[in-house]
Amino acid sequence: MDGLKPGAEHERPLPAAKPQLWQQVVEQLGTAVAVIDSAGRIAAVNPAAEQLLGRAAATMCGQDLHDLCHRDPGGARIPRERCPLLRALAEGRSARGDDDRCLRGDGRLVPVSWSTSPLTDDDVCDVSGVVQGMVVLIHETAAGHGARQEQAERVEQRERAEQAEQAARTSALESLAERLTLVAEITDVLGQTLEVDEALARLSRLLVPRLADWAVVDLLVGPRQVHRVAVTGPEGRDAGQEDWQGQLPPPAEESARSPLVQVLHGAGPVVQDRADLEVPPDSPPAAVHSAFLKAAGAASVITVPLGTRRQVTGALTLVRTDPARPFGTGDVDVASDIGRRVGLVIDNARRFGRQRAVAEAMQRNLLPPLPEHGRIQLAARYQPAPAGSQVGGDWYDAFTLRDGTLALVIGDVVGHDLTAAAGMAQLHGILRSLAWDRTEPTGAIVDRLDTAMHAITSVSMATLVLARVEGPDTGPWTLRWTSAGHPPPLLLTPDGNAQYLEAGQGLILGTHLDAGGHRPSAAHVLPPGSTLLLYTDGLIEVPGSDLDSGLGRLRRHALALAHEPLETLCDQLSARMPPGSTDDIALLALRLPEAETTATRTVLTSPEPAPEPGTGRATGG
Repeated sequence: MDGLKPGAEHERPLPAAKPQLWQQVVEQLGTAVAVIDSAGRIAAVNPAAEQLLGRAAATMCGQDLHDLCHRDPGGARIPRERCPLLRALAEGRSARGDDDRCLRGDGRLVPVSWSTSPLTDDDVCDVSGVVQGMVVLIHETAAGHGARQEQAERVEQRERAEQAEQAARTSALESLAERLTLVAEITDVLGQTLEVDEALARLSRLLVPRLADWAVVDLLVGPRQVHRVAVTGPEGRDAGQEDWQGQLPPPAEESARSPLVQVLHGAGPVVQDRADLEVPPDSPPAAVHSAFLKAAGAASVITVPLGTRRQVTGALTLVRTDPARPFGTGDVDVASDIGRRVGLVIDNARRFGRQRAVAEAMQRNLLPPLPEHGRIQLAARYQPAPAGSQVGGDWYDAFTLRDGTLALVIGDVVGHDLTAAAGMAQLHGILRSLAWDRTEPTGAIVDRLDTAMHAITSVSMATLVLARVEGPDTGPWTLRWTSAGHPPPLLLTPDGNAQYLEAGQGLILGTHLDAGGHRPSAAHVLPPGSTLLLYTDGLIEVPGSDLDSGLGRLRRHALALAHEPLETLCDQLSARMPPGSTDDIALLALRLPEAETTATRTVLTSPEPAPEPGTGRATGG
């Protein structure tokens, strides 16, 4: 071991011990050994001492052993003048103690016995015979071992208790997480549809068997009419379950004891155990419900309202058949939460259905019939948004102007409600009035519409394409158009090409052009036999897909259908839309007659001419 710094005579350094001897003997010794200098400071300790004292050697070396660790049986520090270990050190003799305490680094007192021997061999004593240090052996007594064992047992018991508590906590958290996950999944699937039947079918598939063995849904369909619309049992089996569905007897008075009747009258959740299920029914609907529960083998039942107490739309009944697995408080909370969410979906679906029917009827009635315009063919389609979305402001129009030119319009009012449909009707009428007797460029007409829109309509923003098809009945024809932020027209030509007409693009309506600004107009020659498609973004936009993909898909489908009759082309384009669309679709299609052949021009002299080779079937207006 290293010697101490030189100082007073009694602090002269200990001669260095032989490292190999210390490692081979002292460090491997199972007894705690500490070497102190003549002042009582720790010079070295072995690993057994580190373990007993609960301190690292590096933190102990140089510290006073007595002050650091030596304590009396009560745990108090022993006065230095009464310490037998320090007296033995001062007198250069051996000593021992049997009932002391050692203060560990973790604050715990360990009962110990100790013994000391002065370092008096030739390697340690100087010529004057002054002792330079002492070896201290420290033993943990049986009481210390017992205390440690007792403490270890207490620690083990505490750890077992903590583990059990943690396991219970974990189980409770897992159960809570499972219930919350179920509620989240139900919320997600219910939010994907506003169709009541589909929503209830999805609900049943989630509830059985994760929360219950049976799930029953009863809906109020009138002031005193209750319809049992869903009965789902184990493994989703349907056999025989339809016998329990259908109209129930009218609900009894609020004073009836039946949980189902109470809930339908606005009561809160009701839990029934087997004793409750034995109570005789007191009303016709209770009798039907009781018979079902008996047939299902119910052992525990929860009945919760669908909706809120002020707005009850029905009742949800959950059944478990295992007596060892009754419904608990957490299950009631989850079922109540689910009931509120389902009731909200049903209420929204009913409101939406009424509004949607009105809006769709209004929208269809506002869309005008297509005119007959010589040999030019016209076709149009309007397809409302799928269930779960609202009717929007998409529209089309075609009418003959004062000078005999055919005008085409496709537009989309921002919004998805009755207001959008009403705004569409306003714009439709104003645009007809502005365009009917004017030969100015289409861009100027759209600018005038933009200026008037905020003053005489409720529309905030809209997109549209206004186009004129100019030319005699026999051609040639020119398309002149302006687009106010609307998707570009698609032109299909007889040679198998499809081209988006991207010129003539201007700002959407409602953006207030700067003073002196105007929207551009564009022109394009229309070949005989070509087809022009005007459409709204519902035909190209699908959630999760970008606009370029939608335009490419429409172009491919249109090319594949280009040689079909115009009515068939319109039907198939909307039918080929991928699932997921949430918008209305308006489509206006125009097809020009094919170029006249010599045989057609001489029809009076040749009543039955042969068809021109390669032209296929004839088309006409």
